Amino acid sequence: MITLLADGHEEKIEGLVVPHGATILGWERKPHGWCSGDACIPSFRAAAAETEDGVDLLRFAGLLGRPAVADTDEGVLAIGEPTGLALDRAPEFGPLPGLRGTKVAVVFWASWCGCRYDLPAWETLHRELGGYGFSVVSVSLDRDPEAAGEWLADLTHPAVVDADGRIAELYNVINVPTVVWIDEEGRIARPQDTMTATDTFRSMNGLSSEQATAALRRWVIDGEAGTTSRELRASTDDERLARLHARLAAWLFRGDRRVAAERHLAEAAALAPHDLAIRRGLMPLGGVDPFGEQYFELRDELEAEGIAIYRPLPDWQEDSL
Repeated sequence: MITLLADGHEEKIEGLVVPHGATILGWERKPHGWCSGDACIPSFRAAAAETEDGVDLLRFAGLLGRPAVADTDEGVLAIGEPTGLALDRAPEFGPLPGLRGTKVAVVFWASWCGCRYDLPAWETLHRELGGYGFSVVSVSLDRDPEAAGEWLADLTHPAVVDADGRIAELYNVINVPTVVWIDEEGRIARPQDTMTATDTFRSMNGLSSEQATAALRRWVIDGEAGTTSRELRASTDDERLARLHARLAAWLFRGDRRVAAERHLAEAAALAPHDLAIRRGLMPLGGVDPFGEQYFELRDELEAEGIAIYRPLPDWQEDSL
């Protein structure tokens, strides 16, 4: 048996070759090809994944433009999101579809980041600007939902925990705090930016919450996003594969398979050394203090290689450093 990790779900399948007649990742075989809604892969293309015994799942994922990483020794397969998604549209998750017609700030944070202390300030902005058609949606990147729980108790804005890293994958989030602005039509108004709602850690990150929240208010009230960049910054192929290795590592850590988990974590770090959402985010599952010595060693490593911890620098912060 193989455990399949895909689309935010976990399920058991018989193997990497799926029997004929089964639905695969929401796609069904029809006389003219594989179809999902109005989208179809014609039979002549689908033949590349079909065998006498069934459908090769890895090849089929490739036909869908979805990266995949398998560990057959550990019996697990992770399939990522399709490549080539529209970068000017906000990928949907959780509460987002129900907020169409509202401006949204998607706030990525984690309990292993000092930005957890910003959540009350984001809640205040949510309440203050709600009458203008605005909502905060906070997304915790904690791999352990219980770690995020204590910080969510008094919040009224929509909040989710991205334990499998799928939302971070969709939005190409490599560190926290990261914020994305989405307009009423579900389009990107401002892509992934480092943004704080308080100055608690300004001495470390050099970021002005006053300038950032003033810019947010201008956008909500006056519609001025203050940027010409209206597309999410796309992930590279290596970043996509790194996130799948991280997904396998998290699953393996939870199953107490530490050696295999650390192998996939090392692979993820090699593919995307700059991705702190992976490297620091998995520390708690591996029994490592994300505020301890290993984290500061990681910071030193990245700084020595010229990799910025907080990036990209929002334009409203340029005069504050």
